[in-house]
Amino acid sequence: MSTAHDSTMSHETDSLSYGIDKQYLASPIKNSVDKYQLILEFLKVRELVKQHLDSFNYFVKTEIKKIVRADNEIRSTRDPNVYLRYRDVRIGEPSMIYDGVTEKLSPQKCRLSSLTYVAPIYVTVDYTTTMKGRKPESTEKDVIIGRMPIMLRSCSCMLYGKDEEQLAKLGECPCNTPHFGIE
Repeated sequence: MSTAHDSTMSHETDSLSYGIDKQYLASPIKNSVDKYQLILEFLKVRELVKQHLDSFNYFVKTEIKKIVRADNEIRSTRDPNVYLRYRDVRIGEPSMIYDGVTEKLSPQKCRLSSLTYVAPIYVTVDYTTTMKGRKPESTEKDVIIGRMPIMLRSCSCMLYGKDEEQLAKLGECPCNTPHFGIE
């Protein structure tokens, strides 16, 4: 007696043979304990905090330079020899300027003062000006073109690479040290 080949039966047999119950995996999660366990498993696999830090660090080190390079020159419509060109963009240390004096910021200081933890965006600017018919080229370094919020523990943050003792000295809770994965 021969039986016809049923593709669903062999599929179920194959999935069970590898220890995978596809029906169980596809079923809705019904209780909060299972949902919590799913979150823990997701964090183990994806390292959620690390993913965001890596993304921010890549933006600060690479992508912001590409953005500025894409539209780095502005030319005058009246005289095309007059221009302004951005180059060498970089993110500085988190700081604020108070009464003309630059003061470094820490995350703790920002929390206590209701400030945003920001760093200046610096560029080098090449430009021309018209002086008695001449158009000499000039360069200004470290011109601030904006401020960027800084992600805690990123490569631009003052907490980057600090151990628990150093974090405590800066007013940070050492218990908040990110663990990439759940232990």
